[in-house]
Amino acid sequence: MSTSAAYRIRHQTSYAYSGDVVHSHQLLHLAPRDTARQTCTQHSIVIDPPPAHSRVDVDAFGNPVTRLEFDRVHDRLDVTAEMAVQVHSCADRELKSEAWERVRGGLAYSGRPPGAERLEAMRFRAESPHVRIKQVFNDYAQECFPAGRTVLECAERLMHKLHDEMTYAPGETTVSTSLLDVLDTRRGVCQDYAHLMIACLRSRGLAARYVSGYLRTVPVSGATALVGADASHAWVSVYCPVSGWIEFDPTNGVRADTDHITVAWGRDFADVSPLRGVIVGGGQHRLSVRVSVVPE
Repeated sequence: MSTSAAYRIRHQTSYAYSGDVVHSHQLLHLAPRDTARQTCTQHSIVIDPPPAHSRVDVDAFGNPVTRLEFDRVHDRLDVTAEMAVQVHSCADRELKSEAWERVRGGLAYSGRPPGAERLEAMRFRAESPHVRIKQVFNDYAQECFPAGRTVLECAERLMHKLHDEMTYAPGETTVSTSLLDVLDTRRGVCQDYAHLMIACLRSRGLAARYVSGYLRTVPVSGATALVGADASHAWVSVYCPVSGWIEFDPTNGVRADTDHITVAWGRDFADVSPLRGVIVGGGQHRLSVRVSVVPE
């Protein structure tokens, strides 16, 4: 695998409303964040109709966001984000991690200052809107967590278990589908794979965050196209001291590398939705999303 890859990405979102929207506020997660393995070298967003107010900001998780306000009547909204990103391979990185029981103990409340790194990880150990902590998730992942094994190895086992036992089924679930239903049917999309893996990890007392981004559209020569390309994708980042946060893609059964471009991370999808907002009016709407990820 190459040590780095450069991409040009185009993300088009269109809302067509059945009635007039008289006022709205929108929050966009459409600017890739800079990380240890990637750098955003160019970014632009074109909005039609133009907003009355626009502000570039950073959310509670350090993700770049764009806040928009529309105060004129409109019956459609088109948002086109274009970006250039350089992604560096982490395949050759030597990874080490502690036993999962030790990591769990370090994330539990002890009454002593946990330090900045563990304190940050603790934000991703508790329940969130789309990820509940339940015994059934703990039981499902039981075989992936033998006593004394490293959290890195256990997360790898869990990733492959989900990849092997679930079926990628576009259109059968929505963001409101219960994770209990996903676990029961073993069917869903990348968002469901990621949420279920996170639920299994958090139910065992470990920290995991939801990562939103893109996949390389065209596979490298001789490789198979990854599932979830041509749209926003989701995967999981697991807290694995001493190596830090390691990313796993359960939809494809691989660790994230140069094929994965990160936009944002949070507790679950609700924190990093590409575009969400509050509108007055509008009635029903039709949503259209098109994504292209082209190697340079």
